[in-house]
Amino acid sequence: QVQLVESGGGLVQAGGSLRLSCAASGFTFSNYAMGWFRQAPGKEREFVARIIWSGDSTYYADSVKGRFTISRDNAKNTVYLQMNSLKPEDTAVYYCAADSSPWGAMTSPIVYEYWGQGTQVTVSS
Repeated sequence: QVQLVESGGGLVQAGGSLRLSCAASGFTFSNYAMGWFRQAPGKEREFVARIIWSGDSTYYADSVKGRFTISRDNAKNTVYLQMNSLKPEDTAVYYCAADSSPWGAMTSPIVYEYWGQGTQVTVSS
């Protein structure tokens, strides 16, 4: 049974930091690229960051570049999203997702096979 479980969300002031984690099980984690997406109320789900299977290449949305860092630990079947210099517009539910195409800069949510339940991030001004 495939599971992706996000954690680490919460309420933080603007300029603060949070670290999200996503623990994976039920599939061969190291064979998958992993992504983070977010969805704010009334908006479509949007790409945030992606990391290929080995961790050697990462991709970011322009809105988070230089502030967010995606990383992974294949020994722990976990992907992380370090979020610094948070802004109120970063407020959203954050989801991790797994893509069986382990290479490339896939930013569309439709290519990701597995999804977590999401964790809420709220940034106050």
